[in-house]
Amino acid sequence: MKYFILKAGSLLTVGLILCMANSTGKTSAANQDPVKKSEKKVPKKKQPKPAPIIPPKEGKSETIHLFDGKSVDGWEGYSDLWSVQDGVIVAKNTKPLKFSTYLLTKQKYSDFRLTLRAKLVTSEMHSGVCFWGKVSPNVSKNPKEERSEHTYSGHLVMFPSGYGMYDLFGRNGLPVDGRPAQKVGKQHDWNDIEILAQGNRVRVAINGTQVVDWRDPEPNRILEGPIGLQLHSNNVPQEIHFSGLLLETFPKEDRLITVKPKAK
Repeated sequence: MKYFILKAGSLLTVGLILCMANSTGKTSAANQDPVKKSEKKVPKKKQPKPAPIIPPKEGKSETIHLFDGKSVDGWEGYSDLWSVQDGVIVAKNTKPLKFSTYLLTKQKYSDFRLTLRAKLVTSEMHSGVCFWGKVSPNVSKNPKEERSEHTYSGHLVMFPSGYGMYDLFGRNGLPVDGRPAQKVGKQHDWNDIEILAQGNRVRVAINGTQVVDWRDPEPNRILEGPIGLQLHSNNVPQEIHFSGLLLETFPKEDRLITVKPKAK
């Protein structure tokens, strides 16, 4: 009987020790600080690298009238879509266009200043001026049938609806804010436009106000190429007018000459 009591007592003692150890373990775990959500490391987004500063190229500065006011001599494009009427170049389609098409200069250019006037007559689709690229008919498997023989890949300054810049058949929309241009541009009236393209820098003025100042972070994409006027792909009829089109190669002045001076 005595042995039984001693054994029971021993078992009770062991049980108490185990309970105390278990309790201590729980308390120790409970006392540990939980990981706060705010302390979790959030991976930082990679910031885009700043664009390199490529200086303007050197060359002979010449003033060239790209448009003589009478014909599209010196240009290439579909004759049924581009014509001259009343001293202006008219871009007009009555049937759907699967691919945007362009009236392209036969000569190629790198650094230049282009001043022109443009007016969107019919539709709300933007037009634009392309440059620093190449003619790309092979965006279609059948260029002749699908009328992509005068399609372009390269940089595009857009106006008037979708102001901003675009990389045709490349990076698509470029990080250029179109809102400044929307404030001064006219949707269905003449807009005075100046494009200054030098090195890897593009500056644009609309109606005397600078609206774009952007450097291409990938200057290897910049090519000496034709300058083109855009008639955008669309399922509805469109009409856009262009006039002026005065080009200066390797501009002498490193500024937008049409920008109005700020009032003192």
